[in-house]
Amino acid sequence: MELRKTVNIAMFLALAVVLNIVESLVPIFISFVPGIKLGLTNIIILLVLYFYTFKDALLVSILRVFVVGILVTGLFSISFFLSLSGAIFSIIMMFIVKKMTKLSIIGVSVVGSIFHSIGQIIMASLILKNINIYNYLPVILLFSIPAGIVIGIICKSLFKSLSKILN
Repeated sequence: MELRKTVNIAMFLALAVVLNIVESLVPIFISFVPGIKLGLTNIIILLVLYFYTFKDALLVSILRVFVVGILVTGLFSISFFLSLSGAIFSIIMMFIVKKMTKLSIIGVSVVGSIFHSIGQIIMASLILKNINIYNYLPVILLFSIPAGIVIGIICKSLFKSLSKILN
């Protein structure tokens, strides 16, 4: 059973990396709002969180950031640190909300999306040494909520299908 779980986690990691790279190649709202993405990788992180453990989801999330950093953005670049901070904030808050509330997977996804943005803004303010970056937070949050809903709906559908395979 442990080998099967390891293989599944590895496949989820590979999917997360591919989705991250594909999403980075498709500029959404590029001229309208810089830095906005749908967050396709969060589909995978949520599924790992729901099928396995917080530790597994955290591992996939962090490894995804490192692999994409090595392959695309550059390890320890600004993009790397923004992605890492967003990923860590997001997974921690999704775990807490999943464990302590009765929110659906869609609600948990919205929380993850919101805290991913908050994590990135905090890191950006630290890197840039400028608190004015927080003025951008309402704009990002305006897009985080619908993105979280879309990702949550996709997760809900995939969860039902994958439950038959993974359980």
